[in-house]
Amino acid sequence: MGVFRLCIGQSPAELSTTAARLEWLKLILPQAASKQTDLLLLPELFATGYNIGDQIAARAEPLDGPTAQTIAALAQAHNIAIHYGFAETDGQNTFNAAQCFGPNGMRLGGHRKLAIPPGFEADHFKRGEGCSLFIYKGLQIATLICYDAEFPETARHVARMGAELILVPTALGAQWDWVSKTMIPTRAYENGVFLAYANSAGTENGIAFLGQSFIAAPNGKELARAEASPQLIYAELKRDEVTKAQNRLPYLNDLKMLKT
Repeated sequence: MGVFRLCIGQSPAELSTTAARLEWLKLILPQAASKQTDLLLLPELFATGYNIGDQIAARAEPLDGPTAQTIAALAQAHNIAIHYGFAETDGQNTFNAAQCFGPNGMRLGGHRKLAIPPGFEADHFKRGEGCSLFIYKGLQIATLICYDAEFPETARHVARMGAELILVPTALGAQWDWVSKTMIPTRAYENGVFLAYANSAGTENGIAFLGQSFIAAPNGKELARAEASPQLIYAELKRDEVTKAQNRLPYLNDLKMLKT
C-alpha cells in the first residue's frame, strides 16, 4: 500500500431532511474527488440528522434502503469510498449505525453503536453487539461510533484485532471540547493507529455541535483538524507509520506483562 488519502466531511447540522443531506453530499464530492480521496468519512447519523426525536423511526432504513442505494451510486460515480452514519432498521429494532460503500458501489462493512448513552438515544436505539474490520486499499479499518470510542477498551479491542485505522463518526456537543481535543486523540497514540473523528457543525433543533473533526496519526501527531464551521479536511496516511509507532511503543504486545 502507498498513501491512503482520507477526507472528513464536517457537515452542517441544520440540514433538516435526508434529501438536503444528500444534496450537500453531492455538492462536496467533486471537491473531495479532486484531491484523489480514497475514503470520505461523514458524521454520526449523517443520513437522518441526530437531534430529531421521534422522526428517527420514520427516517430509519435497512442496510440496502434508498439512501444506501443513493450513496453507493455516488461512491461509484466519484470513485470514492463513502462511510456515513444512519439509523438502521432491522425487524422491530432500530440501531445507530454506520456503513461504508466502496468506489465499485459495493458495501465494504458496517457497525452498530455498542454503547448507547442515556437520554435521546436510549429512547430510540437498540445496542449493537461486536466489532468487525474491513480491508480497503490494503488498510485494515474498524468503526466505532461516538460514545463507543470514549471507552479505552473498544479502541484497544479493534487494534488487537488488527485495525490500522479507526473511523469514528460522532455527534459531539459544543460543551465536550476536551473529548475531541484530548481524550479521543489519545486513543490513536495508545494503540499506535490512525484515528479519524467526524463531527457535525452548527446547531440542530437546539443542540450546538462542536465541530473540531480531526485526523490523528499513530504517533499522536494531529494531521488535520477542522474548526467550528462546516468544512472538509484531508490527510495522507502511510501504513508503515502504524508499524513504526507500534514497534516504538509496543503497548499491544506488552499487555501480557500486566498483572492485576
